[in-house]
Amino acid sequence: MKGSTLEKKNSRIGWTMVIIASVLILAFSYIPMVQAFLLSLKTGKGNNLTFGGVANYVRMLNDTGFKTTIGNTLFYAVIQIPIMLLLALLVAVLLNSETLKLKGFYRTCIFLPCVTSPISYAILFKNIFATDGVVNHVLLSLGLIKSPIAFILDPVWAKFVIIIALIWRYSGYYMIFFLSALQNTDKSVYEAAKIDGANFRQSFFKITMPILKPIIFLTSIMAVTNTLQLFDEVVNLTGGGPGNATRTISEYIYDLSFNYVPNYGYAAAVSYVVLVIIVLITIVQKKVTGDHDE
Repeated sequence: MKGSTLEKKNSRIGWTMVIIASVLILAFSYIPMVQAFLLSLKTGKGNNLTFGGVANYVRMLNDTGFKTTIGNTLFYAVIQIPIMLLLALLVAVLLNSETLKLKGFYRTCIFLPCVTSPISYAILFKNIFATDGVVNHVLLSLGLIKSPIAFILDPVWAKFVIIIALIWRYSGYYMIFFLSALQNTDKSVYEAAKIDGANFRQSFFKITMPILKPIIFLTSIMAVTNTLQLFDEVVNLTGGGPGNATRTISEYIYDLSFNYVPNYGYAAAVSYVVLVIIVLITIVQKKVTGDHDE
């Protein structure tokens, strides 16, 4: 009888916590999402909004600003994400080695960029890639270029500066996910493979990769979502310039809402298109990785 009472009490406490969390999620996530979708169906400037149906979505088809910024954002994702995740995976494998000394020191150094202020490391990269910066100095010393390159002011090079900055900052973050999965793997699996004559390459592709498959899927989704929401790095490094060469879709949404004459309906519509893109990419990634229920 006492056990039954205790079980009911624990059940009530559990349901109370679930209900509170559900109400908060509903109030601060799902209701605003519905309101944003309704807002995306309205046209007009500032508070003078009227129902326009799908007019905002049709407008995107001829909006060069939208096409440019979404193209830039997808370019960052296609180039940066594979390199970053591969680098994070390789570093995690190296740090998981039992023979490596000073593991804690290396992990801290690699993870440290993740907690660095965006403004601080933007200043750092601006100085490194300045016309009188370290990169130009090295390239001139090696005779690879005849005159300094204005990396930040060049439409093409500025994109790659942002990509390098993103890889530098976030590789350590995703490395933690891979390293956690590797450390939770039974060492006897690798020992058995070693006894059977498997070398490092065979162990990596036959054991490590299958084990990390769910983590690779998770981190790739997180990386895509974060890249499509890219804002701080671009604003602090290039300000979206030169012109719109490095501008992202998140920066465009911000400008539509606050820097231009406020067009909240169109900004909400662009936001929902980004959401649809994320969902579609997630579905494709799930199909490609084969991460589905049997």
